[in-house]
Amino acid sequence: MIWGVVTPLFFGCLWILMAAVVAMLPMKRQMVPGLILLIIAPFLLAWIGWFHGWGWMVAGIVGFASMFRNPLIYFIRRALGRPAPLPKELDK
Repeated sequence: MIWGVVTPLFFGCLWILMAAVVAMLPMKRQMVPGLILLIIAPFLLAWIGWFHGWGWMVAGIVGFASMFRNPLIYFIRRALGRPAPLPKELDK
């Protein structure tokens, strides 16, 4: 890879590695880095889709939804006004 042409897939791979490291942290320490990764993901997926095509973007969306299914379910339930209990590890 030439540094003048860094593809979005390279940053997508870095995002996956960072998500794997964050997943190994204790639940209480996952919140801030996990939210940062959650915010970055749509921009990265749009960049991948624009640069490489919609097929790679769909593959990224499937992977993203698989990795972040519990936070996404939580935020969707909150948005719909349904009860969204926190995991036992986060209850104080």
